[in-house]
Amino acid sequence: MLNKNEARQRRARKTRARIAEQKTNRLAIHRTNLHIYAQVISACGSKILASASSLEADVRKELANGGNVKAAAVVGQRIAEKAKSAGITAVAFDRAGNKYHGRVKALADAAREHGLKF
Repeated sequence: MLNKNEARQRRARKTRARIAEQKTNRLAIHRTNLHIYAQVISACGSKILASASSLEADVRKELANGGNVKAAAVVGQRIAEKAKSAGITAVAFDRAGNKYHGRVKALADAAREHGLKF
């Protein structure tokens, strides 16, 4: 029987294998209790093309807490803007095995609203 983290990692592996077949840039997220992080990773998987997190100074000034839905929406907006400035419009969403709910959903919706397609 898998524990909670092993089950999440198994789901993440399956998703990443499917994204690797597509040979497209991926928007990977990492979620902790206190913060949320997002990176656009190149199709080959060796280069970070854009990144944003609730730890950045600009975001910290704006928000009191980096571990809530509001913070995730701000990070989603920033990653979309940074990706567009790097010339990236379409990505595959890698939710790292997390449920598409709450902060993960807020980040994805904000990125879509600001012009990132996935």
